[in-house]
Amino acid sequence: MSALTRSPAWQALETHALTARRLSLRTLFREDPARFETHSLVAGPLFIDWSKHLVTRETWQLLLSLARQQGLESAIGDLFGGTLVNHTERRAALHTALRDRSGQAVLLDGHDVMPGVRDVLARMRRFSDAIRDGSLRGHTGLPFDVVVNIGIGGSDLGPLMVVEALRAHMRDDLRVRFVSNVDDTHLVETLRDLDPARTLFIVSSKTFTTQETMTNAASARQWLVTSLGDEAAVGAHFAAVSTNVGATAEFGIPADRVFEFWDWVGGRYSLWSAIGLPIAIAVGMDRFEALLEGAHAMDQHFRSAPLEINGPVVLGLLGVWYTNFLGCATHAVLPYDQYLHRLPAYLQQLDMESSGKRIDRAGSPVEHATGPVLWGEAGTNGQHAFFQLLHQGTQMVPADFIVAARGARQLGRHHDILLANCLAQTQALAFGKTESEARGEMERAGVPTEEARRLAPYRTFPGNRPSTTILLESLTPASLGALIALYEHRVYVQSVIWEINPFDQWGVELGKQLAGGVLSILETGQDRGGMDGSTLGLLSRIAKAGAISPIQGDP
Repeated sequence: MSALTRSPAWQALETHALTARRLSLRTLFREDPARFETHSLVAGPLFIDWSKHLVTRETWQLLLSLARQQGLESAIGDLFGGTLVNHTERRAALHTALRDRSGQAVLLDGHDVMPGVRDVLARMRRFSDAIRDGSLRGHTGLPFDVVVNIGIGGSDLGPLMVVEALRAHMRDDLRVRFVSNVDDTHLVETLRDLDPARTLFIVSSKTFTTQETMTNAASARQWLVTSLGDEAAVGAHFAAVSTNVGATAEFGIPADRVFEFWDWVGGRYSLWSAIGLPIAIAVGMDRFEALLEGAHAMDQHFRSAPLEINGPVVLGLLGVWYTNFLGCATHAVLPYDQYLHRLPAYLQQLDMESSGKRIDRAGSPVEHATGPVLWGEAGTNGQHAFFQLLHQGTQMVPADFIVAARGARQLGRHHDILLANCLAQTQALAFGKTESEARGEMERAGVPTEEARRLAPYRTFPGNRPSTTILLESLTPASLGALIALYEHRVYVQSVIWEINPFDQWGVELGKQLAGGVLSILETGQDRGGMDGSTLGLLSRIAKAGAISPIQGDP
């Protein structure tokens, strides 16, 4: 056993979990009329109800003891203080500085990073304003009516999610699209109905070497040059978010259209930086800064609120409780807002790329579970897809329900129905329906007694399925910013408890390295040895389909 799993706080939780598995949410609410008041909190512009969880006062005190044992309070200070919390890459993780609105200095190695942050924000404002008001035009003199962001991972998922979430604030005459997949159909379908003379590309790649991004960028460049007939058009139709000014210049992008960010900004934490340029163009820089302000409000809450009523701490410790002590392998995020339909995909990267680690900070394999599989879908679509498993399946899946008190459009009864479904689902998951209740319900509806008895087991819901409800007053740039930061900090809390680094991602590298060898065979037909039999067999089948040249030596 590791020092963590041998520790008093961990051992106490393991013992407590043996009885906690028998907890009943019906009983907990019946015995504690004030449970909602004591198990809910305000975090910035968000209201978080965590009363429908399989925790008692004792559970919570034990989880807080674990947090204190692991030094969570000092770790929060380290995050904001420029400490090298990304120890494997010897970097700070100061993405919070990107949205710092306090006017105070943020020091890294004795240097205030905020003047550089504010300079980039000012450049983003000038550039986005010029695109939006039409004063910055394309090679032929026409204003831009579409912006295509080319990136992948953190350079795509965050900006895409935010643009979709704030679509109600977008103008009809200025579209923003995203290309990430190296599959050529993604680029081809994105460009299909666009006018090259009115299209602006943003290439987002810190190193300007990311294979998928640069392949798409090169094809987009060729499409533009072929359509407009002039290499000089590239400088007028491309911008970049990168630190590699040599490569961007070689591509043809002028220096004044290259926006920097820093190595203390991790990819999945980068939407607050110049990576968010497509957001600023889509909804305007004022709304982008409101997004930053909402995130900053959550940062302030995370830094100052006591652990007992700290939103990210509560969510993070609940995640540890279910992952490590109640054996839950997955976690569902269920936004009841169509504008948030890309939030689960964004959070998949944020959570699983951060928490999917098996080596602790001391360099040893962990002896406990780390990040669960995160998944989800917008409500009410999910109700007609996978909620059956949530309600009556054999696995317990903790779930987050996210909903706004006021809808964006106010069309008839739509939002009332959405709210009713969201709240009813959390109620059904928590309290279920007993077999006797199911039988009585059918008998009152006129179903014969014997038939009701036969069907009752199928209509029984066990309940005790935990959920958190995160309530926004409305989906605004500020409340969205707070929501994203809430999940960022939740991930950090869990990483501190699990003693892992949430800011590196070495696990994505091996596939990239191996792809080079496979690509060489695809393009040359020569196997230089060392390739496994399965991969060679698949390459042979691809060659026999006529997609590539025959592999040398293949019978």
